[in-house]
Amino acid sequence: MDEDPAPEQVDPVRGEPRWPMAVAVVAASALTTLRPAELRLLPAWVLPIVEVLLLVVLVVRDPGRIDRRSRNLRYVSICVVALLLVDALVATGHLITVLVRGGHATDSAESLLLAGAVVWVSNIVAFSLLYWELDSGGAAARAHGSTATPDLAFTQQLSPELAPAGWRPQFHDYLYLGLTSSTAFSPTDVMPLAGWAKLAMAVQSLISLSVLGLVIARAVNVLA
Repeated sequence: MDEDPAPEQVDPVRGEPRWPMAVAVVAASALTTLRPAELRLLPAWVLPIVEVLLLVVLVVRDPGRIDRRSRNLRYVSICVVALLLVDALVATGHLITVLVRGGHATDSAESLLLAGAVVWVSNIVAFSLLYWELDSGGAAARAHGSTATPDLAFTQQLSPELAPAGWRPQFHDYLYLGLTSSTAFSPTDVMPLAGWAKLAMAVQSLISLSVLGLVIARAVNVLA
């Protein structure tokens, strides 16, 4: 008698580790304490404390790897990213205002370059987290393969023969995207497909171009 076929084995969902994202959030929060007071929207201690508390919620509810699909957890994660992004954008606006009108941050080339570097790096991390959070519905959705089409097309997705089986972008891929968008001022090896992704990359490129151009020009003027 023929035996019943064995049930098909389903590979367990294996989400990406949480710690790279958590380290990036902590680092971005800590950077705010290095800015001059005139480039901060709130006291230096407020944002780091709020971000750490929200991170604790995420880690406790979904420890280890990000594989739990939960609307509430996604709201918390989006809040973490949104706070850092708004803070970075506000700091950028304040820095540009100080560069145009003058302020304590422009008293010396050293303080100006430090403030500019902190704001520039803050934008890189914040936009990297934005890409990571919104692409294909977030890390948990990517782990479950919930979205058929990505918002950002990586090389490994465009040329699957170059990637190992089951490859999915993780936080370091989005951090690289954030860095290249701030240095090349345009897409490099990652193509934006969704409207929000095109807009975000355009805004990041314009911010980076403005910050680098104005800070370097002002620093040269101060040194001269």
